[in-house]
Amino acid sequence: MHDSWLSVLKDDLVTNEFLGLKRFLRAEKEAGKKVYPPEGDVYSWSRYTPVSAVKVVILGQDPYHGANQAHGLSFSVRPPTRAPPSLKNMYIALKKDYPDFTPPAENLGLLTPWAERGVLLLNACLTVRASEPNSHASKGWERLTQKVIDVIAARKGVVFLAWGKPAEKRVAKIDRRKHAVLLSVHPSPLSASRGFFDCGHFRKANEWLVERYGEGAEIDWSLKPVVQVVRAVEKGPAAKKKKVEEKEKEKEEEEDVDGERELLERDNREISRVKKKTRARDSLGEVFDEDEEAAMIEATLAAEGALES
Repeated sequence: MHDSWLSVLKDDLVTNEFLGLKRFLRAEKEAGKKVYPPEGDVYSWSRYTPVSAVKVVILGQDPYHGANQAHGLSFSVRPPTRAPPSLKNMYIALKKDYPDFTPPAENLGLLTPWAERGVLLLNACLTVRASEPNSHASKGWERLTQKVIDVIAARKGVVFLAWGKPAEKRVAKIDRRKHAVLLSVHPSPLSASRGFFDCGHFRKANEWLVERYGEGAEIDWSLKPVVQVVRAVEKGPAAKKKKVEEKEKEKEEEEDVDGERELLERDNREISRVKKKTRARDSLGEVFDEDEEAAMIEATLAAEGALES
């Protein structure tokens, strides 16, 4: 857990309820149960978005319970996993708010760029048993994550995006005079067609941030990869000197990257690549049978066309 969050949550981490949660998780591990996300990612939301950096909060419910999906950020999935249905619907809503928005290549779903820009991607429960949605509900996580919400609510004004009834209940006591609280149905294919696509939350969040804090306070919702510029070929002694300097600089940058990579690998030492492909599941952790999947596809077919236009 990031130090900024640890400092405000430390008292909650030694309560009898939280210690009971830790015992439960230990028992799961000793019983050979597969739990997601990997241990190194349970608190990744805190590391990507420190307390002082929070501008927007997007509330989720249960972590994804399939292999190579959950990594500690609500709605986000690690490559090479493609965006699950709820996240695809978020892309559609974003496209309506910002027509120049382009989903990630190969329809991937890694949302770490948002988290690094001040979007706290927080689930109500921080762990789940593999293939068993809500298996870690009411074990103690909800109290801790509610405290996270309360800590944010006590600080400067931010935007809360609460999608679905469970998320709506979690922000019920937030001061609307201080914060922006935007409510909508969940982006799940089972409910998105009832108003999510046209809720305008991504644009409304930015409009509120700019009105409150001025230009530059808005969130860049893009998920485009960094574009590298190819330089023109230069010749002569000056070019050779410049090339040597560039190589030295590249070596220094590589050393920095190696150092950062080593730290990241240490933080995520429990993470292993899982090649087994699993069926897509929505953010609420629901598993759909074939009939439900057919209905789900039919319900969102028209909306998905917006991404291709």
